[in-house]
Amino acid sequence: MSTDSKPSASPSPAITLAEIKFSLPQLLAELKTERAASAFAMEKLDQTEIGKLFKAKAAPRRAKSKK
Repeated sequence: MSTDSKPSASPSPAITLAEIKFSLPQLLAELKTERAASAFAMEKLDQTEIGKLFKAKAAPRRAKSKK
């Protein structure tokens, strides 16, 4: 059993990033199409339903005293 708790210093794989440019009019046209699609309407509905699940409920913080 080794007592060496030091993590091995292996080099992490290099991450390469590439810049991708898109046409703004093309992106806006795609967005307009997606918003008109029924899938987008369902996504909005799902977000509303999800929001309802996390909505804070007005519950009393303290119990009423018994008399």
